[in-house]
Amino acid sequence: MGPSVIVAIVVVIVAIIVLAKWVRIVPQGWEWTVERFGKYTRTLPPGLHFLMPFIYGVGRRMNMMEQVLAVPSQDVITKDNAVVRVDGVVFYQVLDAAKAAYEVANLEQATLALVMTNIRTVLGSMDLDESLSKRDEINARLLKVVDEATHPWGVKCNRIEIKDISPPKDLVDAMARQMKAEREKRAQILEAEGSKQSAILKADGEKQSTILQAEGKKEAAYREAEARERLAAAEAKATQLVSDAISAGNLNAINYFVATKYVEALKAMADSPNQKMLMLPFEASGILSSMAGIAEIGKEVLAKNSSVATPR
Repeated sequence: MGPSVIVAIVVVIVAIIVLAKWVRIVPQGWEWTVERFGKYTRTLPPGLHFLMPFIYGVGRRMNMMEQVLAVPSQDVITKDNAVVRVDGVVFYQVLDAAKAAYEVANLEQATLALVMTNIRTVLGSMDLDESLSKRDEINARLLKVVDEATHPWGVKCNRIEIKDISPPKDLVDAMARQMKAEREKRAQILEAEGSKQSAILKADGEKQSTILQAEGKKEAAYREAEARERLAAAEAKATQLVSDAISAGNLNAINYFVATKYVEALKAMADSPNQKMLMLPFEASGILSSMAGIAEIGKEVLAKNSSVATPR
């Protein structure tokens, strides 16, 4: 192999190397920074590019897709001095490749340190109960702070999620006992409320019953008074008729009146609950003759009515 052949081979190799350095292909989802003698000049988007070898070179290859960064677990002290173990994840995306490459030395490490620090800050300002029940509020506060802090780096934090908040075992047991006590308390309150409502409904029912009974007694008394009034009117009319008959000289009317009162007295004596034997006086036979007087009065009344009803 002569010297010319060796020179030709060297030239071909150098040409291949120069061509490889001259042609650059940036894959989709990535951006490369271009440096001229070590100084940033521009950013290459995805596609085919040509760079002058030995003068221009590729500086940093930046991933422009959304990335996930796992936040390792750490112990955090809450506002009420409870120690909890917290971990999470961060979803971020590089928007400016030049800033992400040259504004911060290690983007992932810086973002991770920033998130862990703010987790301690946010949870340290909250009680244990709030930290366990307000995950959305914690995530929103972390996202706001971290996104503002990473904005100068050309990074956009899309989401920050707290995966797990684990209190110590003794604290979990205490919380379980507290929850049980609260449930028992609520059950007792509900039972007391039920008893109260039952007593109120029972008292209201008794009140309504008493009112209805009073209304019934009132109606009954009204009916009884009306019956007594009618009875008194009838008795007054009967007495007037008897009085008119006596004024006319009819002695049978007197016998009728006396016999009626006599019969009522005997009836009252017979209805007495302590009465075992009823002794009739000898004069009781006079009642029969009085009954005859009643019949005579009836005949006279009928005759009088018939004479008044017959036309002349």
